Amino acid sequence: MKTFIKVTEIWIPTKDRTRLEFGSGLYGELNEFRVASEKESFAYDEGLPGKAWAAGHPVVLTEFDYSYFKRTKSAKRAGLTCGIAMPVFSGEFIMAVVVFLCGDDQHHAGAIEVWSNSLEKNSELAVVDGYYGTLDDFERLSGKIKFTKGAGLPGQVWETGMPVLIEDLGLSTTFIRSADARKAGITTALGIPVSVVANQVYIMTFLSAKATPIAKRIQIWAPDQSGQRLVCQAGYSKQNDELAEIFETISVRKGEGILGRVWLTGVPAIRNNSGIAVTEGGLSSMLAIPVIDSGSLKAVVTFLF
Repeated sequence: MKTFIKVTEIWIPTKDRTRLEFGSGLYGELNEFRVASEKESFAYDEGLPGKAWAAGHPVVLTEFDYSYFKRTKSAKRAGLTCGIAMPVFSGEFIMAVVVFLCGDDQHHAGAIEVWSNSLEKNSELAVVDGYYGTLDDFERLSGKIKFTKGAGLPGQVWETGMPVLIEDLGLSTTFIRSADARKAGITTALGIPVSVVANQVYIMTFLSAKATPIAKRIQIWAPDQSGQRLVCQAGYSKQNDELAEIFETISVRKGEGILGRVWLTGVPAIRNNSGIAVTEGGLSSMLAIPVIDSGSLKAVVTFLF
C-alpha cells in the first residue's frame, strides 16, 4: 500500500541551538535522498525547516524549483515535489521541525492543510496553506470554507486544544465537508494544534484516502487522570484491527519507549521496528509528535507506517 507521505524527517537544534541538524528520518527506498539529507543543516530562516522555525507556524512548499528548498536536485531525482514543515515549540523555543515530503502521481489522493485565524477575522479559521495532491475540486471547496470555534474538524481542534481524529468521513455529521470527502475518496481526518503566533492559531489537518493513506495507522495518546501514564485515546481503523485492541490495553510511563521519550523530552521521534506488537501487524516504523501547550504535554500523535 502506498502512503501519501513519502518521506518524513525530524530536524533538531544543534547544541548551541543556532541551527537545525538532521535528527532522524524515514525514506523508504529513497537512499540517495537520505544520504543528501543527513549531511544538511539549516540556519534560522534557511531552507524549509529554517523557514518554519522563523515563521513560528507550519509552512507548505508546493514547488521546489527556484525556491529556498536546498535539496531540489536530489528531491526531483527521488520524485518528490512538495514539502510541509511543522515546527514544534515549547513556549518561544524550538524543539524540532518535522518535515513531510510528498510526490505527485495520478493516484496520489489526500491532503495536508494549514488553518489559521486572521487578525481581522479572529473568530474564524480559514485555509492559509495546503497540499492536495490530485484533489483539485476538494482544494477549491476548502478554500471557500470558514470555521468558527467548535465547528468542523479545525474548529473542534481549536475549541479543545487537542488533536481530533474522525473516521468514516462520508458518514460524519461533524465533518462539514463529508459529502465532498466521500466523492474525493477521503475516509479519515486528523487535526493537530500546532502553534500560536501573535494571537493567531495554527492547526494542521491530515486528510487520508484509502488508496494512499497519510499513514497505515494514526493514534492519539494523552496523559491519564493521574498524569503518570500515557493512554491511547483514539486510533485509526480500531474497529476492525486486532492491533488497536492491543494498544488500547497499554499505558506508557514517562521515559518508557518512544512515546515515553517524546513525553520526557518534548522532542518528536522516529523509530524503525518499533516493537514486537507493531512489527507483527506489518507496521515497522513510527513517527511520534508531541502536542505542547504552555510548556506542558497535552498529547502525543503517532503515525505508523
